[in-house]
Amino acid sequence: MVELIIVISLIGILGAIGAARFFNRTGFDAAAFAEQGTAMLRYAQKLAIAQNRPVYVQASTQGIGLCYSAANPCAANDRVDAPSGSNSGSTGTRAFCGGAAYAPAWDCEGVPAGVSMSLSSGTAASFYFNGLGRPYLAADTGDSTFTGLSLTIKGDKFNRTVSVAQETGHVF
Repeated sequence: MVELIIVISLIGILGAIGAARFFNRTGFDAAAFAEQGTAMLRYAQKLAIAQNRPVYVQASTQGIGLCYSAANPCAANDRVDAPSGSNSGSTGTRAFCGGAAYAPAWDCEGVPAGVSMSLSSGTAASFYFNGLGRPYLAADTGDSTFTGLSLTIKGDKFNRTVSVAQETGHVF
């Protein structure tokens, strides 16, 4: 009987700890957004190489979007389609990726609620990968002044920096 009471007490304690983590998703959302941002940047570089054309990355403290032109906001016919067929469709994504003109097939993600993203270049960064996968500033025509980019994503106790290397465009 004593053993049964101890086991029930332990299950109750573990349940209380697990329930608290289950209802606070900020850390999990931050980790997922960091992975999604890394994947989007790598996809932009690989797509630029595969199609031998520039792929523009429009990043700000509210999210990341991929386009085939430097126009900001991205025109409907210049939007890069998400490899999975759609983006997350979250509230942050809908707000950042077009508001009323939201397109679910666009490879664009907004920062989730409770998560923050800061950029090494301030509040916004627009650059592109050329057909060789090398990064350039959006306004640049070939002689790069791109000095690299760092996105710092924070939420709860999670903190991760996603970087784009200056010369090679390597995303890490």
